[in-house]
Amino acid sequence: MENNYQYIDPDYKYTNKNGVLHNLANIEDEKILLAYESLKVSKRVEELFENPIKIKDSNSLLIIHHYLFQDVYEWAGKVRTVNISKNGKPFFDGERFYFAFQYIDTLIAEYRAIRKTKIHEIAHKLAEILDNVNYLHPFREGNGRTQREFLRLLALEKDLKINLNPPDNKSAYERYMEGTINSDVKILTELILEQIEKNKNEA
Repeated sequence: MENNYQYIDPDYKYTNKNGVLHNLANIEDEKILLAYESLKVSKRVEELFENPIKIKDSNSLLIIHHYLFQDVYEWAGKVRTVNISKNGKPFFDGERFYFAFQYIDTLIAEYRAIRKTKIHEIAHKLAEILDNVNYLHPFREGNGRTQREFLRLLALEKDLKINLNPPDNKSAYERYMEGTINSDVKILTELILEQIEKNKNEA
């Protein structure tokens, strides 16, 4: 699956001229940075499983991103100041973030109004939230990990467990990628439902 991001960043706000992201460890090799980032963020993800962040509203995305990437990037928890596209498809224009965050707050309010017994409605609304957060893509790096954690924490509010990147199910992550890249809420809804049922059965 292609993963071709493009960034409009002529002033190199986020990277050096070789394309390596500025980072707190001053690593200048991209492969080493990826390994370092993975190690640090994985540890922070484990911590959030032990001590979940309480989702207040869409701004909790910034809190989660800061927590996950605080050891790696100075701009952890800050919205991007460059525009991004992937495979030729642009993400949300950073100059209009305010309106997007407001809309996600509306979706969160709708989600919280759904009764816990309405599993299909819950799954569909979570898929809708995920689709919109992905289109927003508020950060220069780390959007996928942040939005998956955001969704996991929202699901916990309904006493549900979901993992959109389970270590024992590669196809789940592939469908997550397909659903987010193609803005396919149906695929995302089916995946979330499957994860809810899987975790219910293992509880």
